[in-house]
Amino acid sequence: MILACQGIRQSFGTDVILRDASFHIEEREKAAIVGINGAGKSTLLKIIVHELEPDSGEVILAKGRTLGYLAQHQDLESKRTIYQELLEVKRDVIDLEDRLRRLEQEMKELSGDHLQTALDTYTRLNHEFEQKNGYAYKSEVVGVLKGLGFLEKDFEKEVNTLSGGQKTRVSLGKLLLSRPDVILLDEPTNHLDMASIAWLETFLLNYDGAVVIVAHDRYFLNRVVTKIIEIDNGQVTTFQGNYSDYASKKAQLREAQMSAWLNQQKEIKHQEEVIAKLKSFNREKSIRRAESREKLLGKMEVLEKPVEVRSEMHIRLEPEIVSGNDVLTVEGLSKAFGPLSLFTNLNFEIKRGERVALIGNNGTGKTTILKILNGLLDADQGSFCLGTKVKIGYYDQEHHVLHMEKTLFEEISDTYPGLDNTKIRNTLAAFLFTGDDVFKRIQDLSGGERGRVSLAKLMLSEANFLILDEPTNHLDIVSKEILEEALNRYTGTVLYVSHDRYFINTTATRILDLTEGQLVNYIGNYDYYLGKREELSPASLSDNGFTAEADPISTGKLDWKQQKEEQARIRKRENDLKKTEEEIFELETRDQEIDELLMKEEIYTSTAECLKLHQEKEAIHERLEQLYETWEALA
Repeated sequence: MILACQGIRQSFGTDVILRDASFHIEEREKAAIVGINGAGKSTLLKIIVHELEPDSGEVILAKGRTLGYLAQHQDLESKRTIYQELLEVKRDVIDLEDRLRRLEQEMKELSGDHLQTALDTYTRLNHEFEQKNGYAYKSEVVGVLKGLGFLEKDFEKEVNTLSGGQKTRVSLGKLLLSRPDVILLDEPTNHLDMASIAWLETFLLNYDGAVVIVAHDRYFLNRVVTKIIEIDNGQVTTFQGNYSDYASKKAQLREAQMSAWLNQQKEIKHQEEVIAKLKSFNREKSIRRAESREKLLGKMEVLEKPVEVRSEMHIRLEPEIVSGNDVLTVEGLSKAFGPLSLFTNLNFEIKRGERVALIGNNGTGKTTILKILNGLLDADQGSFCLGTKVKIGYYDQEHHVLHMEKTLFEEISDTYPGLDNTKIRNTLAAFLFTGDDVFKRIQDLSGGERGRVSLAKLMLSEANFLILDEPTNHLDIVSKEILEEALNRYTGTVLYVSHDRYFINTTATRILDLTEGQLVNYIGNYDYYLGKREELSPASLSDNGFTAEADPISTGKLDWKQQKEEQARIRKRENDLKKTEEEIFELETRDQEIDELLMKEEIYTSTAECLKLHQEKEAIHERLEQLYETWEALA
C-alpha cells in the first residue's frame, strides 16, 4: 500500500460531501474517482494533497514517497518558454551534467592523487547521471511536449502568452516529467485532442508509479484504470476493474437493492394485511397474534428505496417534421485564416437518420465547419445545400447561442414566446433548474449549467437536423449517458464534433476524420474507425479531399447505394434487438405474474389450474432461452 484514506469526513455548512470515506491505493495501481458533478471528487483530491483539511479522518502516504497533483485549472505564470519550463523540471540532472563537464575540464590539469580523487568523483557522479536517465533527458522533454500536442514551433512560445488550456498541458508535462510515486490528475483530458489522449493513456499504463484520476472520459478510464472509487451521496465505494466493469457491477448492485426493497415492501404489505385480518376476527387469541406480528414489524430494519440518479434529468429530442432523405450536401468547401489553410475542397453528404461524428486534431477546423453550416462564418470557396424541410438545431460549445445578460426563464421565453410559464418551468426542471434557479442570469452559471440550458433550448426546438459542437463538455458521466440515450432514440439527423471517444463509440453511425485538410470517411463507430484507420494509406485519398472507406464485403470504394444498404442493415439489427428486448420483458413479466398466481389459495388448491400455469411457465422458460440467445447474437 502506498496511499490510504481512512474515515475522511468533509462538509461545507449543512452539506455533507464525504462520510467516513476509506480506501487505499497499491503501488503501481491505476485508479479513478467517479461521481456526478458536485459529488466531491476534486475535494477529495485536495484533501489528499493537504490543500484542504478534512473535518475528521486522515490521509496516509507511505514513508519516503512523493505526491504529484494536477488541478483542473492552472494559473501558471512564467517568462520562460514552453521548452525551458519543462526543462526546469530536470534541473538536478542539468546541474549534474554541468558538474561532470567542469570535472572533465579540471582533470586535464590534474595528476597523481588529485587526478585519482577527481576520477572517483567523476565515476560516482556519472553513475548517478545515468541512473537519472541523464543522457536522454532532452529527448524525454521533447517526447512529452510532442505527446501533449505541442509542435516544435510552439516550443519557443513564452508560457505567459499561452491560453488556459495550453498552460494546463504545460503543467501536466511538468508533472509527468517529475515522476512522483503517486500522480493525482483532475480532469487531465479536458484540453487534449484524441492523439494526445491516446499518448497519455500509453504513458500512464507504462508508468512505474501509482495514478489516481478524476475524469469523465469513460474510454480513457476503460483503457487505463483497474479500480474505481465511487462517491455517491457522500458514500465512498470501491469497485475492482475498469469503468465498464464498474458500470455493470453498479447496475447489478442497484438491481439487487431494488429487488430487496420491493421484496421487503411486499412482505410489509402482507404482514399489515394479516394483522388487519387477525384484528377483524375480534377474538382475544387473534388480537394477541396480531400484536405479536406488529412488534416484529416494528423491529424490522426498513430499507431505503434505491435512488435512480438517471431519472433526475430528462432529455427528449424529437423532430417536429420529417426532412427529406438528402439532409446536407457540401461541395468544394475551403477555409483559411490568413496564411493558415484549414481545409480545401471538402465534399460530403449526410442522409436522414445518420449520426455523423466529425473528428480530428485540435486546430484542424472542425468547429469552423459547423459555424459555416450555421451561417456564423463564410467559407472562402465552395457551397453547401440543405435538403427539403430541414430544420437545424445548433448546440455551441462556447454557448454563443445564449444571451449572457438574460435569466434562464427569459432565455427560454424569449426564444419560444408561445410557451406558457408552466411549460417553461417544467422544461427547466427537467434539466435540474428548479425554484428560484430559473431567475439566475446566464453569465452567473457554470460551464456545465450553461450546457444544460443549451440542451433545454435544443429539446424545445423540435429540429430534425442537430448540429452539436462538443455537447458532452462539462457534463458528468450520468448526464452524458442520458444524452447518449436521447440521441440514439432521436429519429432525425445528427452531425457533431466531439473528442469524447466513448460518446462517439456509443452514438455515431459514421465518422468523418478531418486530417491534413481532407476528410476520410468511416462507416461505423469509433472502434470501427480505430480498426480501419491504419489500413488507409495517403495514396487512397481522392483528389476531392474525401475518401469513402471500403466496406468489409467490398474491395472497391463504398458509394452511397452501398452505404444506404449498410445503414439499412444496421437499422434492421437495431429494430430486431428492440423487438427481442420487448418480448423478453413481456415474458419475464408474465412469468412473475404466474408466480404470484400460484401463491393464491384458489389456484394452488386447484390441480387443473396449477397444471395449466406450470405448462405455461415451462413454455415461457423455453421461449426465453431462445430469446436470450437471439439477444446475445444481436447485441
